[in-house]
Amino acid sequence: MVCVVGLGILPATWAQTAKKAPAEAGASVQHDLSEAEHGHCAEALPALKREIHKIDSRELKRQVAMDGVRCAMSLNLPADAGEFLGVLSRDFANDPEALYLMVHAYSDLSTQAAEQLARTAPNSAEAHELQAEAFEQQGKWDQAAKEYDAVLAQHPDAPGIHFRIGRLLLSRPNPDADVVERARKEMLAELKIDPSNAGAEYVLGELAHQDQNWDEAIAHFSKASSLDAGFGDAFLGLGESLIATKKFDQAIPPLEKAVQLESANPATHYNLATAYSRAGRKADADREFAIHRQMTQGENSSTPAGAAGPN
Repeated sequence: MVCVVGLGILPATWAQTAKKAPAEAGASVQHDLSEAEHGHCAEALPALKREIHKIDSRELKRQVAMDGVRCAMSLNLPADAGEFLGVLSRDFANDPEALYLMVHAYSDLSTQAAEQLARTAPNSAEAHELQAEAFEQQGKWDQAAKEYDAVLAQHPDAPGIHFRIGRLLLSRPNPDADVVERARKEMLAELKIDPSNAGAEYVLGELAHQDQNWDEAIAHFSKASSLDAGFGDAFLGLGESLIATKKFDQAIPPLEKAVQLESANPATHYNLATAYSRAGRKADADREFAIHRQMTQGENSSTPAGAAGPN
């Protein structure tokens, strides 16, 4: 049975106390909203679906969309719910009540899909993978590993699974002494199946970084950043490794990219400031050190672990 961590809303809770329709609502819309608010969803839903695309009033559209979601969910009609959720996502993206409703609706839709997968294909690789993900979220490492092994038993070349097993090994509390080597083997196995997996390259870079094997770290971080131009941590790792090998000029471009991608991360600014300083760009270094000081003011430590100093 597939287990999914969700909000667990029962269909009955989609019932809603009656609300007065907005003043600009016509008699027909008022009737349909009243039907929905009083739980007569089978009658109201077809009309709400027709009306949602004709309404100009923002307030009225919001109420029709929200009542449409509630009715569709109570009738177990996920496609219809998705239509109304799309309106809320597009037109009411910052509305607290709409967002609250969306959180619960998407959670229930996810749970329903998982339950259908468990009913219709309980022994499929997808069911095992979903179960493994649920066990991971619950911290049940051994059970998750067994489920990932079950996926590989069916599909030995399934992309992403060796990466997840390796990540699982590194996430365990109180790991065995050989866990790093086992995780490294899983990442290498993943890259044989999927050479484009930037995450596996990054993890290999991190493991090499921890061993101060800088050439290997640089190679893996470089590959990860080339595979995923939005992978800020890969650019940061590359820059840190280049600083460690005193290649300060070469460290600047990836660290500038890291700052661009992760401007809220103090470590990006500190390492870029260090690279600037060592490369003789004092004004740029002072600017980045100032940003770092401002971001870390009040923290116990303002120097990231492993970062080079400004001297």
